[in-house]
Amino acid sequence: MTFPSMLPIAILLAASAASAQTSAPKTQAAAPAQSSYTIPIGNPIALDAAKKVAAATQAEARKNSWFMAIAVVDPAGTLVYYEKADNTQIGSARVAIDKARSAALYKRPTKAFQDNVEKGGVGLRVFRLEGAVPLEGGVPLIVDGKLVGAVGVSGDLSEHDGQCANAGVAALSAPAATR
Repeated sequence: MTFPSMLPIAILLAASAASAQTSAPKTQAAAPAQSSYTIPIGNPIALDAAKKVAAATQAEARKNSWFMAIAVVDPAGTLVYYEKADNTQIGSARVAIDKARSAALYKRPTKAFQDNVEKGGVGLRVFRLEGAVPLEGGVPLIVDGKLVGAVGVSGDLSEHDGQCANAGVAALSAPAATR
């Protein structure tokens, strides 16, 4: 093929590319979702509310015949309430507190850290975050859009710990008539 016979093909390709660029839909960047670190800090969870969270957490554990240690902390990670079922493995006592502190201090469920570690690569940076616990079972407690504390649960598989912790969170966010 000679250069003059390729000219119509080149013009056609250039016209197609220009048409595709002008007719392509313009996408707008979506507004970023609120990051967990921007959640404002509220008043610390009261003892009675912490006990309600723990009671709902323990009820979920009992329903499934799981032995759990349960910790509720304020936004600074200070222990507000703690309980451990008889026969709970000894190591879970400290792990529950650590999960609660991690969820409060980093304003996110500890499952987020677990998921990052599972991905590997840059997700392994989690190991450098002081106090970050990469095991499911720590969940922030949010009231009226503000962090009031966190619950941490340990004693069984981490997904079971998370299930119980989420039951406690649900009890806190239930309407006052059912709390």
